[in-house]
Amino acid sequence: MRSPLFAVLSGVLASLLFAGTAAAGTSGFPPVLTDNKVYKTGAMELKECEEQPVQRDSLDGAKVYLEFVLDCLNRSWSKQLAKAKIPFVKPKFAIVSKPGQPVGKCGKFPAGAQALYCPPERKMTVLLDPYILSEPTELFLMEVVAHEYGHHIQELTGMLDVVDRVKGKSKKRIYDESRRIELQAECFSASFIGSVWHSLGRRDFDFKYIVKVAQAGFDDGIHGKPANIAYWLQKGFDAESPNACNTFAAPKARVS
Repeated sequence: MRSPLFAVLSGVLASLLFAGTAAAGTSGFPPVLTDNKVYKTGAMELKECEEQPVQRDSLDGAKVYLEFVLDCLNRSWSKQLAKAKIPFVKPKFAIVSKPGQPVGKCGKFPAGAQALYCPPERKMTVLLDPYILSEPTELFLMEVVAHEYGHHIQELTGMLDVVDRVKGKSKKRIYDESRRIELQAECFSASFIGSVWHSLGRRDFDFKYIVKVAQAGFDDGIHGKPANIAYWLQKGFDAESPNACNTFAAPKARVS
């Protein structure tokens, strides 16, 4: 039964937890956002990722699955950043079973989120709740952790420092930057998935379903319109490269 997973995906694909205070700035974006070295690294080199079988409603099985995916992400993105001569550090990783549990310097895991990234700790936290565990063979588990890893790449490449810690921003600017960050993380996640796709032995429908669910979501003003989430997912998947993910140079219609 797909409906519980559909509801989760339609609500929030994944959530970036901003750590700083944002207030009003200029209209243009600095080069670290529009001309970052990661955009020039070409195709992702890792072409194989081992997926572990997961039994339905198995928390331990889902944890093992995510650890293997995380290993693939570490190997893939370390190669990518090396090409740009950007220092690589593995993210910290944690699992929670319900909202409200402590997640270190970023407080407690928020209700309504499936995952988050905490910049001060460079830590990813994923919620493994009954909705996710009821359909463990869906591609969603991989997409969620790959999305949060996208935020980690934004942190390592200096992007989050700019969007999260510059003072004096208007609410409109905050929302615009948040959407560009979130849509870029979607694109980064799909670039990784696309690069290892043929090693997964999955049906084409599995990724198309992720895109379909994104299109069926709603606009919360922070993550982007459903059509744009789907657009950046497909764009990253097709390109298999972060080159396709420069949301900060994209027209407003694509990041609204």
